[in-house]
Amino acid sequence: MGKVKSGMTKNDIFEKQSWKPGNVLSPVPVVLVSCGGVSDWKPNIITIAWTGSVCSDPPMLSISVRPERYSYDIIKNSEEFVVNVPSRSQVRAVDWCGMVSGRNVDKFEGAGLTPSESLKVQCPVIRECPINIECRVRDSMHLGTHTMFVAEVVAVQIISSLIDAKGRFRLEKAGLLAYGLGQYFSLGAVVGRFGCSVQKRKRKPRR
Repeated sequence: MGKVKSGMTKNDIFEKQSWKPGNVLSPVPVVLVSCGGVSDWKPNIITIAWTGSVCSDPPMLSISVRPERYSYDIIKNSEEFVVNVPSRSQVRAVDWCGMVSGRNVDKFEGAGLTPSESLKVQCPVIRECPINIECRVRDSMHLGTHTMFVAEVVAVQIISSLIDAKGRFRLEKAGLLAYGLGQYFSLGAVVGRFGCSVQKRKRKPRR
């Protein structure tokens, strides 16, 4: 930490104020969830920020959806969806898909996005998104304003430009978006890697 400014104490720097309880865990991923394309349900997209990883083996994630949303009944009945991770260049499409209802418009057409075939589920992936995570619902929990769908990841598609010559997934090149307190953020540079806090520094060879 830098020097404490003149007249200030360390206690002043860490002074806290009470804030009303709310969703201030930020930033969080903002994703485009595609669903439908089966039975009587047309393909649709819903913008979701309440999403996260819940299990490693089997790989599972969750999304939370308000029951009044058009996509809710689609996901509840089809028990499938795709989490499409957008890049910062798609921020307007992300915002627009969260502002209009699939009951009234074709979101793929309106947002200029392309539905493409999934590997394991029937609903489409969004071709333009660099990462597509295909999911099947395993459980659901009504929590209040939202219902959380817990789903198993059954397939993943990644745009080829994010895979380097050694087969490594270069996530830092995706230009990902995040969301917090009503604003969209662009994720920045890599500042560390898992395990960096305990990694031993390599000694320079003696000459």
